[in-house]
Amino acid sequence: MKTLDIYNTDKDILQKWYHLLTLGRAIDEKAPMHQRQSLGWSFHAPYAGHDGIQLAIGQTFVRGQDFLFPYYRDMLTALSAGMTAEEIILNGISKATDLTSGGRHMSNHFSKIEWHIENISSAVGTQAMHAVGVARAMAYYNHTGVAITSIGEATVSEGYVYEAINGASTEKLPVIFVIQDNGYGISVPKKDQTANRKVAENFSGFKNLKIIYCNGKDVFDSMNAMAEARAHAIETGSPVIVHANCVRIGSHSNSDNQSLYRDEYELSYVKAADPLLKFRRMLLRYNRFTEEELLAIEAEVKKELSIANRNAIMAPDPDPSTVLDFVLPEPYLPAKYRDGTHNEAGEKTNLVTAINETLKSEFRHNPDTFLWGQDVANRDKGGVFNVTKGLQKEFGSKRVFNAPIAEDFIVGSANGMCRFDPKIHIVIEGAEFADYFWPAVEQYVECTHEYWRSNGQFTPNITLRLASGGYIGGGLYHSQNVEGALSTLPGARIVYPSFADDAAGLLRTAMRSKGFTLFLEPKALYNAVEAATVVPDDFEVPFGKARIRRTGDDATLITYGNTTHLCLKVAERLAKENIGNIEVIDIRSLIPLDKQTLFESVKKTGKVIVVHEDKVFSGFGAELAATIGTEMFRYLDAPIQRVGSTFTPVGFHPVFEQAILPNEERIYKAAKELLEY
Repeated sequence: MKTLDIYNTDKDILQKWYHLLTLGRAIDEKAPMHQRQSLGWSFHAPYAGHDGIQLAIGQTFVRGQDFLFPYYRDMLTALSAGMTAEEIILNGISKATDLTSGGRHMSNHFSKIEWHIENISSAVGTQAMHAVGVARAMAYYNHTGVAITSIGEATVSEGYVYEAINGASTEKLPVIFVIQDNGYGISVPKKDQTANRKVAENFSGFKNLKIIYCNGKDVFDSMNAMAEARAHAIETGSPVIVHANCVRIGSHSNSDNQSLYRDEYELSYVKAADPLLKFRRMLLRYNRFTEEELLAIEAEVKKELSIANRNAIMAPDPDPSTVLDFVLPEPYLPAKYRDGTHNEAGEKTNLVTAINETLKSEFRHNPDTFLWGQDVANRDKGGVFNVTKGLQKEFGSKRVFNAPIAEDFIVGSANGMCRFDPKIHIVIEGAEFADYFWPAVEQYVECTHEYWRSNGQFTPNITLRLASGGYIGGGLYHSQNVEGALSTLPGARIVYPSFADDAAGLLRTAMRSKGFTLFLEPKALYNAVEAATVVPDDFEVPFGKARIRRTGDDATLITYGNTTHLCLKVAERLAKENIGNIEVIDIRSLIPLDKQTLFESVKKTGKVIVVHEDKVFSGFGAELAATIGTEMFRYLDAPIQRVGSTFTPVGFHPVFEQAILPNEERIYKAAKELLEY
């Protein structure tokens, strides 16, 4: 591999580099002017001082082979990778024609998804796991290319960056992690982030990981380091860290004032180390260009920027009427079971078997389906509850495998793998119990806003399975409900079946749908007799379609999950006692919600009771009650009643669990009082 230097690099290449360096710096300096003129660029993180490594990242990126995950300071990286000045400015001033997101994402987040310059969020370092996921797809499909992800040195303090590097090292994946080390995480110096002077040394003990150090201020050293990294990643299929020593000439961003924490000596030093000025001096000193030639390039850049700036300013602003576009993609629509019901007779199947058999059926249906999680693929075992039993045996360890005990990594790498090809669908067991999912909420958030943030250009095709709920004596971290908290985040479908057929039908629909679905499984019902049903082999349940489990005209009882069975018992009991005839509606799908079925029942009965296992305070039932109370108040003959768990942590001892969770007697008492109102 040729080592580049000032002597042996072709002049036309040097000219291209100087043009990019000069153009990038001109845009970098233009951004604050846009903000002062109230034209946009509300967030701007200047890259000056990172010029060498950012130019090299972009020049190393091979369009059509590689995936690039730039971070918010990577303006020159995006420009060097092929984006135009106009495309950069369109993002900066948040125009409707912004390639990144049509103005939906904040400025200084550059992407061109059709080239696989990926759209990433503002949470620093989250894209590292996405790069690992897409590299996993590259390895599986024998694709020649690398995933390049760029972060600052302070981001290495984030646990999920460690998870990403550990995952890439463990699986031997072609990822280049570029650490642009300018010595500061906003105002926090590196010494307060890590004990190592070079943060890449934190990973020096990782097997299968190569570490390359370079001067990120020097164009040639950076070019050579990135070329070596890409060649190594492709040749070995293994990850590389490129640690680039940079300086930050400006403040962290336009909301930061570095003079409050950096002295004049340091500020003078970083200005003197300006990579652009150094490169210009080299071109003159070694007689590669004359002053007149460089001035001509600079004049060309000035003209190019002027045209790009004018075109971007004239571009249309986003249309506020489109704000609801791209929240959720259109789902798969069942053709045969359009309302999600059936009349098939035969042998009943329990809920856990229904899920297991549906997973296998869908893996056969779509060969580009994958599954991983904690403890899901150990010989004949399939997780704590054996939901995935036999999957690895039939479909192999490349499609079904165990993940590290790193919930964020499980979700984040799934998000990344989906980016490789939209035909890929991934099922993940995000945690062994829903209670342990909280470390992954950051990546859950990523998944929920990818579709909206990218203006409909990308959505992760993921079905996230979690064993949820109590009634098993599990206690803390084994019996929690998470749907109330997670339903506050738009961009995810959330389903919670109560019976085996609905579990199979909703899972099949989720696995055939575009987008992100949270599939909650009531683990207390896995082997429960009352949840067993006949399950047609091809059964499908559409999203947003509730199921009336029992008809009635005196009151509407709305429920889902474990409490559905308690509610049915209460309804039968009240009918036998001639107290009232209750309609029981199992909503099945929390988001989207079947408001039509609920509202029609409310019109008929005039009385509503909402029952679920989660806490009454801030549980999902609060939204059900508020929605009905707001939109159907004229039909109500009584206040809406709610039954759920007591507002305490989950209890372990059966005495505590019985005191906390809703039971038949509490539901009966509330329903009886409502009927007598």
